[in-house]
Amino acid sequence: MTGADTAAGIPAAGGAAAGEMLARETATGGTAAARLVLATANPHKLIELTRILAAGHVAVRVLSLAEFPGAPDVAETGATFAANALLKARAIAQFTGLPAVADDSGICVDALNGMPGVLSARWSGRHGDDEANLRLLLAQLADVPDERRGAQFGCAAALVLPGGREHVSEGIVTGRLIREPRGKNGFGYDPIFVPDSADITTAEMDPADKDRISHRGKALRGLAPVIAALLD
Repeated sequence: MTGADTAAGIPAAGGAAAGEMLARETATGGTAAARLVLATANPHKLIELTRILAAGHVAVRVLSLAEFPGAPDVAETGATFAANALLKARAIAQFTGLPAVADDSGICVDALNGMPGVLSARWSGRHGDDEANLRLLLAQLADVPDERRGAQFGCAAALVLPGGREHVSEGIVTGRLIREPRGKNGFGYDPIFVPDSADITTAEMDPADKDRISHRGKALRGLAPVIAALLD
């Protein structure tokens, strides 16, 4: 899926919209580094976005939400990944006064009619308990034969500027779920997800290889040229 500008009637960057440009800080030697906030305290996501922007030659300093004490904990009440990503990015852009990137993602299992979906991070009842979520999903699929264990990861990534400009990019990757976790490089449901294009789980992949095919990698790469354009 491709990204789309979601802000109607908002002027393009430049001129009067200069205030919407990515915030800059003056560094030693007079150079300026663009800054944006990733609306999460998850270190895995911070590393992933930083790596993807660097690969796209986008010179920006990505700040963690942990650097902003008192930042709101935004409830993911949206019915879609895009709605949740926008909820978080809007709140953090307003709180920090800086451009904010947020994502929401999850796994959609064919045998469960697309669930857990937006409930993926709290499938077991407690938000962010990866091990419990994974074990519950495996238990629910215990009697599902291999040929019916299809699934897809979906992700929406949103960029929101303090002045109101917004952009959403989405990505998916299809595959199947195995019966026991394998690999240590991923998080969430990565250890049980094998993409259609591979015979190993996304948790067994080299991070750069995972970025190239993953749902989050696709969504974040869709934001990279938008961020780069705002730096010009």
